[in-house]
Amino acid sequence: MNANMLSFDEAHEKLLGFVRPVREIEQVDTMFAAGRVLAATQYSAINQPPMDNSGMDGYALRAADVPVAGTRLPVSQRIPAGCVGHELAPGTAARIFTGAPLPPGADTVVMQELCEHAGEEVLINTVPRIGEAVRRMGEDIASGDAILPAGLRLTPQAVALAASVGLAQLPVYRRVKVAMFSTGSELVMPGEPLPPGGIYNSNRFMLRGLLVALGCEVEDFGIVPDRLDATREVLRRAAEGHDLILTSGGVSVGEEDHVKPAVEAEGSLDMWKIAMKPGKPLAYGRVHGAAFIGLPGNPVSSFVTFLMMVRPFLLATQGVREVAPASILLRADFDWPRPDRRREFLRARMNAQGGVELFSNQGSAALNSTVWANGLVDIPADTAIVRGESVRFLPYGDLML
Repeated sequence: MNANMLSFDEAHEKLLGFVRPVREIEQVDTMFAAGRVLAATQYSAINQPPMDNSGMDGYALRAADVPVAGTRLPVSQRIPAGCVGHELAPGTAARIFTGAPLPPGADTVVMQELCEHAGEEVLINTVPRIGEAVRRMGEDIASGDAILPAGLRLTPQAVALAASVGLAQLPVYRRVKVAMFSTGSELVMPGEPLPPGGIYNSNRFMLRGLLVALGCEVEDFGIVPDRLDATREVLRRAAEGHDLILTSGGVSVGEEDHVKPAVEAEGSLDMWKIAMKPGKPLAYGRVHGAAFIGLPGNPVSSFVTFLMMVRPFLLATQGVREVAPASILLRADFDWPRPDRRREFLRARMNAQGGVELFSNQGSAALNSTVWANGLVDIPADTAIVRGESVRFLPYGDLML
């Protein structure tokens, strides 16, 4: 490996070391809290379930009153969900529905499929066990239990859990504010005629979508002309009120690459070469208090570098405690015989046979490979893969949320 090149892990650790987490906290309605990052651990003030209740539609009774299958019991009451019954008389049963409180005196529920209702009696066609089909008070959550930790990015199921114990609002960190812009006279927006030498600006759409999926507030400053003064002016505006300025391309040392000198003139810049493929070039700096990250210009390089570097940076800035993506070991249904000195992230997808296969073109401009794939295969540096070996697979579902 080139002595001036950082390993992937070194660059990852270095970038996270620059994170300045947001501190401002907002109270938001639990209904709208999904995707936000919890600022304080949440506790339950109630038991869940709040009382012993029926786990299904059926009949509540004393198990001791049914010594043999075929026992008949009079039905003394009917208890729908949301209603409270009265004490169950010995030798009787109560018609009960899922979620309804168990009446005092009952210790068991027999599902209706094992019973036959006949007039004012019920025939119990089984010998029940005490506690059968009964959900006990507090068996899921006890009053005082911690239910959601600080630093958790709230999922729909997490906000459902909060609502289930009566939490109407949740304290969350404010959203991270990101400014983005594109540079390059060759860039053309879709819908416009494509001139000779022009290319449609795909990175702008991809990066905005990824930022929004991560819960960021995004302000797009558009396409900046290839002029130093224009680039400096946009950088100054982008730094105002934003936590991060994100660009792709334009940070090289060519005559028409003005981002590097503009960032250096308005702040500071550190250019890194990272031993990862696709990717390699990454720029980090600060401009008037805002962080700056410059991504590679090739669309796949920009995509992969965002997922593996910018995503954890943004999550940590949001206050998320655990930023490493989930991974699974899968069988390689491919050969990768020529190892690279760099750590490689290959566009791949899981197949119906329980393995993972690669897109045929792993070039850094093959944007269609990112759509075909449903994740990335993480290949360590200097590693060849033989079909049938286990490889580490990073699903998109854990890389884009």
